[in-house]
Amino acid sequence: MKTYRPSLRTRRLAIGTVAILALSGTNGPWVYRFGTEHYHTYKINKPDYKAANGHWDFLDIPSTYRINTIHAALLHTGKVLLVAGSGNNRKNFDAKSFRSVLWDPRTNGFTNLPTPKDMFCSGHTQLPDGKLLIAGGTRRYEKLEGDVTKAGGLMIVHNEDPDKPVTLPAGTRFKGRANGRTFVSKDPVLVERATKVFDRRTGAFLRNDAGLGRIYVEAEKSGARYETGAEDNYRIAGLTGSDSRNVYGIAQKLALDKKDFQGIREAFEFDPVAEKYITVDPMNEARWYPTLTTLADGRVLALSGLDEIGQIVPGKDEVYDPKTRKWQYTGLIRKFPTYPAVFLLTDGRLFYSGSNAGYGPADVGREPGVWDLATNSFRKIPGLGDADAMETSATVRLPPAQDEKFMVIGGGGVGESSRSSAKSRLVDLKDPAPRFRDGAALTEGTRYPSASLLPDDSLLVTGGSRDYRGRGGSNVLQARLYDPRTDTYRRVADPAVGRNYHSGSVLLPDGRVMIFGSDSLYADRANTRPGVFEQRIEIYTPPYLYRDARPELTGGPQSIRRGGTGVFTTARGPRITSARLMRPSAVTHVTDTDQRSVALSLKRTAGGIAVTVPGNRALVPSGWYMLFVTDDRGTPSEGKWVEIP
Repeated sequence: MKTYRPSLRTRRLAIGTVAILALSGTNGPWVYRFGTEHYHTYKINKPDYKAANGHWDFLDIPSTYRINTIHAALLHTGKVLLVAGSGNNRKNFDAKSFRSVLWDPRTNGFTNLPTPKDMFCSGHTQLPDGKLLIAGGTRRYEKLEGDVTKAGGLMIVHNEDPDKPVTLPAGTRFKGRANGRTFVSKDPVLVERATKVFDRRTGAFLRNDAGLGRIYVEAEKSGARYETGAEDNYRIAGLTGSDSRNVYGIAQKLALDKKDFQGIREAFEFDPVAEKYITVDPMNEARWYPTLTTLADGRVLALSGLDEIGQIVPGKDEVYDPKTRKWQYTGLIRKFPTYPAVFLLTDGRLFYSGSNAGYGPADVGREPGVWDLATNSFRKIPGLGDADAMETSATVRLPPAQDEKFMVIGGGGVGESSRSSAKSRLVDLKDPAPRFRDGAALTEGTRYPSASLLPDDSLLVTGGSRDYRGRGGSNVLQARLYDPRTDTYRRVADPAVGRNYHSGSVLLPDGRVMIFGSDSLYADRANTRPGVFEQRIEIYTPPYLYRDARPELTGGPQSIRRGGTGVFTTARGPRITSARLMRPSAVTHVTDTDQRSVALSLKRTAGGIAVTVPGNRALVPSGWYMLFVTDDRGTPSEGKWVEIP
C-alpha cells in the first residue's frame, strides 16, 4: 500500500497551526486577530468569492507621481487625468506647486504634467471635440478666525462716469472718509462705466446708475485697531480730475473674521492628444467649487462657486462656447450652493437634484427642481423626506438615460454637521407630476458616497463617512452593487481604504472602477491628530470580470452620427443582448454631471451586431463615448471608443 507523505507546504502549515494553538492559551485575542486577518485574505482571494463579490487592488504608483488627487477625468485616449492643483495644501499653494498626473491604465505608465494655475476645486466637463474644459480654482486659501492678522473684506467700487470704464491696479489704496483707515486692494479690478437712465414716456434723462466693481481689500497694517464697524465711503488714491469725483469705494464692516477660499477666473482646455493645458478666455466671474454642465448644443454652463472675495457668485451664470473659446453671461439670475448637481435632460431643460458640496446659505437655492433656461422658470420637485440632508450626497442618472430616472444617495446636514443620511431617493422625471420617493436604503448614514455606473446597468456605490470628513473614525468601509430594476443593494467586497471629502470614482474602459482621494479632518478616532490626504488609489474589479470569457468588438466605425447605425464584428454576436454608450466621467467631490449610459437599439448581423444611436442631441451630446456590449450572462465587453459628432 502506498504511504501518503504530506508535502513540504502542508507540513509547514501544520507546524504553524500547532504553534498558533499553543500560543492561544496565553495570547488568545492576538491569535484570533492574526487568524481572522489571514483567513479574510485567503477568503477574498478565492476564485468563487471574486466571482460573486469582485476584488479590490491598490494601484502601484511610483512616489514621484503620488499627488493629492482632487479631480479625475477619463479621456478618449483611454488615459485618466488626475488633478491636485495645490491639493488642499497651503504650503504647496504658497510655493506655487500645482500638480497634475496622467495615468495610462493599459501600461500603468504615469506622466507629470505642467499645471499653469491652482486648479484645486475647479469645475470640469467633457467637450464635443474630446478635450476637457477646466474652469476656476483657488486664488487664496481660507483663513480661520484667529489666523487673520489684517482686517479685510469686500470693497464695492462705484464709477459714475457714463463715458468710460476705469481700471484700478492691484495695490490701490482706499481711505475711509469717516474712519480714516486705509485699505489696499489685492488684485486689479475693472469698473464698468455708468449707465444712463431715461424716462420711458418722455425720453428725459433721469440719472446715471453707477458701474460697479467688486474687490477684496486688506488693512494697510495689522491689528484689531484697524477694523471698521460700519459702512463708510472711501476715497481712492492716485485718481485725478473727474475720476477723483466719479470713482469711489463703499465698504461695510472690514474685520478680522474668518476669510473663505477665493476663486479664479482662469479657464483651460486639456488636450488629450497633445497632453497639455491650453489657455482659453477667462470666465467673467471668479469661481471656486463651480459646476460645469454641458448643454445640448455643446456649449457649457458654469454655475455657482465662491468669487474673488470668497462670497457665493450671486447667480451670475455664464456659458462657454467651444467654437470661440469665450464666455458670455446668460442674463439669467439663479443661485445655487457650490458644486450643484445639475444635469441636462432630453428636452434640453436642466435637473437640479439638490446635491451640493457645501458652501452657500442654508435657505437659498437648495430645493431640487427642473430649470428651463429659455424662460428661467424653475419647477420645484417635492417629496424629499430629508431635504436638509442633501449636502455631500451623490446624484446619478440611472440607466438607461432615456428613462430619466435619478437617484440621490446619502448626504448630510449643512456645513460641518455630524448628521448623515442613509436614504436613497428616487425620482422619475417622465412622470407628469414628478415626486421623490425613498428607495432602498444604505445600512448607515453616508456622506460623500461615490457612485459609478457599470456597463451591465448596475451601479457601484462605495466609500463615504457617517460624520463630516470622517470625524471620529467614521469612514464607511463598504461597497455595494445597486440594481435599478429591482431597487436593491447587494453587499460586495469591501475596499481597504476609507474615502470621504475630496474623493470620487471613475469607470475605466476595461470595465473596472478607480476610486481616489479622501481628506479626513483627523487621523484618529479621538480627533486629536490632523488628518493626512489619502494618496493611494484602489481599483475595483467587478464580479463580471471573473467569468470565463467576455464579448469582444473586433471591428467597426470610430464615428457614428446621431440617428445613424454602426456595424461591429464580434464572434459572440448571437449572445449579445444589449449595447450602451457611456459618457466618460469628469468627477470631483463625488459630483459627476457627465456620467450617463445611453441604450442603443441592437440587431444581429451575419458577422456581429448593428447598433443605432438615438437622434436626440440632448440625450447624446456630441463627444466621445465608450461603446459596451453585454452578453446573455451579463458580461460586458471592453469599451470601444466611438465619437458622436
